[in-house]
Amino acid sequence: MAERTVLVTGGTGGLGGAVTAAFLKAGWRVVVPEREGDPTVPAAAGPVQVRRQLQLDASDAAPLRRLQLGASGAARPGAVAGAVAEAVGADLLEPAGAARAVAAATAEPSAPLRAVVNLVGGYASGGLVHETPVEEFDRMLRINLRPTYLVTQAALPHLVAAGGGAVVCVSARAAVAPFPGAAGYATAKAAVLAFANAVAVEYRQRGVRCNTVLPSVIDTPANRAAQPEADHRRWVPPAEIAAVIRFLASDESAPTSGASIPVYGRA
Repeated sequence: MAERTVLVTGGTGGLGGAVTAAFLKAGWRVVVPEREGDPTVPAAAGPVQVRRQLQLDASDAAPLRRLQLGASGAARPGAVAGAVAEAVGADLLEPAGAARAVAAATAEPSAPLRAVVNLVGGYASGGLVHETPVEEFDRMLRINLRPTYLVTQAALPHLVAAGGGAVVCVSARAAVAPFPGAAGYATAKAAVLAFANAVAVEYRQRGVRCNTVLPSVIDTPANRAAQPEADHRRWVPPAEIAAVIRFLASDESAPTSGASIPVYGRA
């Protein structure tokens, strides 16, 4: 039985599937929020394959779904047959949704919440700054920064109460090395980095660490489809980033807080 819980936002995406698998393999209880009202969650690109089984949480009758590895029969490399994560409906753009996700993650007293991994975000490119509507700029801030802030805010009291823990945020190389046509994205990811550093400073004495990983291009099916002519061998496999994230959430990285870890691969 798992003795600790991690809350992984965006846990069924291209990177999220690999992160979920890494924590399940390490014996964690994993809770994955999904947007309420979405009847399906796409199977993750990576070692996690998703199977939905409706389950009710007896505390509030909130629907929980089971995300199971190896559910399609032939397990993919790195999969852990039979390992199960829990998903709860929650809109992480709203405070109530973030609180709902954290409530699910703290529902097992025998497995206290010890880590939060903030993967939710999005990318959009466009024109130069003078060509980009402020609404698009605002949208990048909203989808990249707001969920990270709300989920971390809701989880921090529980991490402190449990005696400490770790928060891992995902920024991007663009935060420190912007490129043309993505000012909103670069700004939002820089804001995530600054926020994570603020959490590291504010909660250091309360036993909560906060670190950030900065990927370059992640080797996911969606990115391959968007850039079919690119040299995909230079991109970073999700499983390799997941291993770094799991390390930063574990006691193995206990002395480390406020770090910004580049995970660029050869890109």
